[in-house]
Amino acid sequence: MASSSQRIGIVVTDSYPAEDPDHDTPLLISALRDRGVDAAPVVWHDDDDPSVFDLLVIRSPWDYPERADDFAAWLDRAGTATRVLNPPPVVRWNLDKHYLRDLADAGIAVVPTDYARTADEIRRALAAHGTGGVVVKPAVSAGARDTGLFDAADPAALALAERIVAGGGVAMIQPEVPELSAGAEKALYAIDGHFTHAIAKGALLAHGGGLIGGVYVEHPEPVAATDAERAFADDVLRAVAAVTGHDVPLYARIDTVDSADHGLVVLEVELVEPALNLHVAPHVTDVVADAIIRAVG
Repeated sequence: MASSSQRIGIVVTDSYPAEDPDHDTPLLISALRDRGVDAAPVVWHDDDDPSVFDLLVIRSPWDYPERADDFAAWLDRAGTATRVLNPPPVVRWNLDKHYLRDLADAGIAVVPTDYARTADEIRRALAAHGTGGVVVKPAVSAGARDTGLFDAADPAALALAERIVAGGGVAMIQPEVPELSAGAEKALYAIDGHFTHAIAKGALLAHGGGLIGGVYVEHPEPVAATDAERAFADDVLRAVAAVTGHDVPLYARIDTVDSADHGLVVLEVELVEPALNLHVAPHVTDVVADAIIRAVG
């Protein structure tokens, strides 16, 4: 049983879309309080003093992409005042999807990715895919913002990539993975470096741009993970630790797809604010709560 004098803040925001609520935080705070911990939600952009908490655990600040500079400043302030998990340097590294290149350099199989900073680079990257499908998205984004699935020759693919670059961003161009378009993406979750559960959420992107149904709605379902997928997740976490120079993260979501063209590959590694889907994997709630208590010491 943890000491009631310990204060743990679960970092959230102040509103969520009706179609995408934060299911995790109420369950997690209840589990922590059951363990004798003074746990409370903390809205990241409020004026709360981070130093009053023994530990801040980033969970669902899902509006940070619209306030990226504010979030970066909050990370600096909070990381100076108290302990934050995942650690701010790891979070900063993970905010920019150039991290996929770091993981590839560390030997992890990653979906092939071109990064384009100019109109010429965009055109070359799209042309390389001929008449095939591509996914276009920013290197810094979350929740499928400004992300589209197109035929490579579709002018809308070029327009989206150019809009990303014109806004000061870097456009990522990846081949369409048929298995991914068919809904075969699998998210592998690890808490404190140990695999806990796997979730399938179905396909999200509509061909021709936009989201299926017009809104970002996940449909999480627990699924089994193979031994190969678990071993792959372990390899990814070791690579993250080696690249960042930090311990294995408190929480991680590793998005994967097993494809005919590329094998088992990483799509994304989410170390900032992944939904853990505790409402459909309730056994994991206790695992997360216990890991947080171990972290606070």
